Amino acid sequence: MIQSTIKIKYSLDVIQDEARHLVHEGVLSRQQPIYTLCQFIPPREWACVECELEKCDFLLRDRIADLIGSENWDND
Repeated sequence: MIQSTIKIKYSLDVIQDEARHLVHEGVLSRQQPIYTLCQFIPPREWACVECELEKCDFLLRDRIADLIGSENWDND
């Protein structure tokens, strides 16, 4: 039996896109800490996310708003 292991690379862009999506869907708030994203990322992959965030000078206690930045609204 061959087991395939798929390793997902969590770049900062991927993490930000996932956070934006969850905020847009109303699942997370921009005011929540970044570590709340761990509920939506498999535990074995969370370490990779933490490393990427750390490498980019984000702390897990920082707000999601700090991670995703300002949002542009098309209807303004």
